[in-house]
Amino acid sequence: MAANALVRHDDVEERTAFGAAAGESNDDHDLSFITAIYGHHVLHGTGTFETEAPTEADMRARRADVLGKNLPYLVAEKDGTVLGFAYCNWFKPRPAYRYSAEDSIYLADAARGQGLGAQLLLALSQAAEAAGVRKLIAVIGDSANAGSVGVHRSQGFTHVGVLKDCGWKFGQWRDVVLMEKVLGEGATTAPE
Repeated sequence: MAANALVRHDDVEERTAFGAAAGESNDDHDLSFITAIYGHHVLHGTGTFETEAPTEADMRARRADVLGKNLPYLVAEKDGTVLGFAYCNWFKPRPAYRYSAEDSIYLADAARGQGLGAQLLLALSQAAEAAGVRKLIAVIGDSANAGSVGVHRSQGFTHVGVLKDCGWKFGQWRDVVLMEKVLGEGATTAPE
């Protein structure tokens, strides 16, 4: 891992596959860091189109929602400090979308530019594939978000489009960049 960070995730069976010690899990300590990291991106960035930072209780509920669907929620940490997190959730709630998931990755400012985003995205892609996801979709806030576009491209995502001027944040219209990555057999076989 970049900066000797450990990527781990919440469910014990999968955690071992990513080299984390059995028994570790995301806890309230992690949630305070996760909430602070995400809150910073909400208040100062355009990677998310939320405009009010969620509370720790909100983030706990969101994580429980992801894990309740048997989808991965990863945390990168170094020396007990959370440096970033990544998860995926179903792209849309309707049943036909059940093999397509949208990824989310957020890093602490101090962890940016060290390759950790790429490592989190790789681990997330692997965990999503193991969970049965056939297509991972990136819905990237702001076409000027070169870091997110670049990390997705480095992990095999392809650009599929831009939704122009669909979000209003920090006093101007923002685009959304759409990227995708086929996982496993993709659409070459029926999923069931």
